[in-house]
Amino acid sequence: MQQGGGSETEVTWDDQQNINRFSKLNNRFHELEDEIRIAKETNDNLEDASNELILTDEEVVRFQIGEVFAHVPKDEVESRIEEMKEVTTKNLGKLEEEKDSVLAQMAELKKILYGKFGDSINLEED
Repeated sequence: MQQGGGSETEVTWDDQQNINRFSKLNNRFHELEDEIRIAKETNDNLEDASNELILTDEEVVRFQIGEVFAHVPKDEVESRIEEMKEVTTKNLGKLEEEKDSVLAQMAELKKILYGKFGDSINLEED
């Protein structure tokens, strides 16, 4: 493998496995960022729905269940929205933890790979 500085370093099977593992972790990192963004948007939407529900004077409101809107008592809708926010918040926490774990693993692999290959390998995104 010859690049950059002109030094030649042999790529072993273990090195290739580390490169592949880094690539998979990098892909998972980007997936997690998307999932976290969606979870935050969902949480914001649920918060907005909860606030709108507080402002309404009606005792029965329309609530979407799947693709259908049903007339549901306001109290039941409030409890369902709170449950949905709890689930989304827990999910968001798990996603954040997984993202931190992925970043830590990527940092460890960067140390190993840059230690061996130096400038001959680029693990940074543009």
